[in-house]
Amino acid sequence: MSNMLNKLKQLFYKLNDKWKRRDSINSLLLGKLNIDRILKLDIVDDLSKVEFQVFSQFGEDGIIQYLINNIEIPYKIFIEFGVENYLESNTRFLLLNDCWSGLVIDGSPNKTKFIKKDELAYYRSDLRVINKFITKDNINELIASYTNEKDIGILSIDIDGNDYWVLQAIEKVKPRILICEYNGFFGSAFKITVPYKDNFIRKNEHKSHVYFGASLAALVDLAHQKGYDFVGCGAQGVNAFFVRKDLNHPFKKFDLKTGYRKPLHKEFRNSKNEILPTTENEVLYAIKDMMVYDIDKKTNVYIKDLYGY
Repeated sequence: MSNMLNKLKQLFYKLNDKWKRRDSINSLLLGKLNIDRILKLDIVDDLSKVEFQVFSQFGEDGIIQYLINNIEIPYKIFIEFGVENYLESNTRFLLLNDCWSGLVIDGSPNKTKFIKKDELAYYRSDLRVINKFITKDNINELIASYTNEKDIGILSIDIDGNDYWVLQAIEKVKPRILICEYNGFFGSAFKITVPYKDNFIRKNEHKSHVYFGASLAALVDLAHQKGYDFVGCGAQGVNAFFVRKDLNHPFKKFDLKTGYRKPLHKEFRNSKNEILPTTENEVLYAIKDMMVYDIDKKTNVYIKDLYGY
């Protein structure tokens, strides 16, 4: 009986893998159709006009295709960290559709093991996978273990915590395109980030899950210091996109007033871990007793003092 069950399980896994491959191929074909549409466009005044989703969380696949097709990228290499199981990510479409090479890093051993069993992304593609919890002190070593090339195509950061501090620390690469998740619930008025903590894990810091990362203002300021133009955000208010200033790029440049997009997705969780719709004020009130680092004042401040709660 046990042999029969094992055979049935193996058959199920094989059929499931075939379904996944077929689904991925169909998604890639739809992505190619969207690329054809994007290539016919002039320079857009809003990145939402080029969004489409194949493997990205929202419309990042389209935005990335728009950017890479309008600047020269000699080294088609990406680095992305905070990828979980890599089924949903900013660079998977680049890997499978455009044959880029890349490095992905995640702190979960189970998630990175899952990636290494992914036939399309791992076995059939030039993908390196590292299981490591990222800190500002180890990020350059991790990057150097993968590549000595500084002028890579894309760096994508989404670690739900020390994003600002890790980006600030990176010296080993200077990507042509920089993508960074921001905490849209912080609004656009203040340059703030969660204080640095080596073992910052979002769900452990506050039960609401909305105390994480940095404000868009903080990331735009840091990116500017590192030599990047802010070229916009996705419509859902999750990721900000930057292009290196020294490139001859034709993209519209944004300031905080014109480029900020408020978060449209639901993040807030109650004491029962249920995800609930909330306003920006409700989110900030829920975490009012938490501290953030004010980049202009160079000190930690309570959210309630900063926003007047």
